[in-house]
Amino acid sequence: MFAPHGRGRAAGIAAGWLADLLFGDPRRGHPVALFGRGAAAFERLSYADTRPAGAVHTAALLGALGAAGVAIERVAGRVGAPATFVSLAAATFVALGGTSLTRAGNQMAAHLAAGDVDAARALLPSLCGRDPSVLDADGLARAALESVAENTSDAQVAPILWGAIGGVPAILVYRGANTLDAMIGHRTPRYNRFGWAAARFDDAANFIAARATAVMVMVCAPVVGGSPLGAWRAWRSDAARHPSPNAGVVEAAFAGALGVRLGGPTQYAHELEIRPTLGDGPPPRIADLSRAVRLSRAVQIATALLAVLLSGVGRSGRRASPPS
Repeated sequence: MFAPHGRGRAAGIAAGWLADLLFGDPRRGHPVALFGRGAAAFERLSYADTRPAGAVHTAALLGALGAAGVAIERVAGRVGAPATFVSLAAATFVALGGTSLTRAGNQMAAHLAAGDVDAARALLPSLCGRDPSVLDADGLARAALESVAENTSDAQVAPILWGAIGGVPAILVYRGANTLDAMIGHRTPRYNRFGWAAARFDDAANFIAARATAVMVMVCAPVVGGSPLGAWRAWRSDAARHPSPNAGVVEAAFAGALGVRLGGPTQYAHELEIRPTLGDGPPPRIADLSRAVRLSRAVQIATALLAVLLSGVGRSGRRASPPS
């Protein structure tokens, strides 16, 4: 019988990735949005301004996703190979956001190139949580580029890697953790303690993926006329100064590869952060944002192909022992 490993897992991941490449995120009824509404409803019952309450909230929601993933794989395994393939492909498709990310990045670049700052400001919340009202064209380009860089890891590389490692349960738990971090993992008066567990779990879940993304940025940099050595230098010299252990790695790699400088004052709805600078080039312009989107897409494609290849090769290299 088909098992959700090796070539079967590779085929499911490949199908999910191709579906995201062709269709992007569903406009209505996205399962991630449904999970978010459920998490918000549960928060009304579970909230308390303490870390333990946040840990229980996070563990309950992610535990439910993990259990659902295990149940899906078991039922699909009993039904047969087609059901197992479809379940993994569907989970991968739901978790990925690479196509929507590149579409939004390209739309932002087009708005800025046309001088339509109002449209660019209206689009920014679909990329990140910064306050667009205080940003001019250059600030919008920098915010969008940093978001494209970070989300290349969060929305594409990490889900693919977790799918290759742990199948449907791992994909669902990862995507849930990423969603919870976006909802409550902020340093605001309400979530500074309650959201601590969600933020730390998301950091752990993205640790390897962020560094894998940085490596792929180095590999793919020549596709956009970028510098692999520049990506490496910025990663090694600047990433550790960023407040996020993962976003700093990816943003620094993008900055070095593209020859620009990221970071600096960053206005969110709840506070102004003075971020360290990443890279030693000039501030990014519109053309740099377009290059970042192309680099993101190259990293997404290369990572998907590598994960599929390694999943298939890993299984084909293991042979079942003959019966005694």
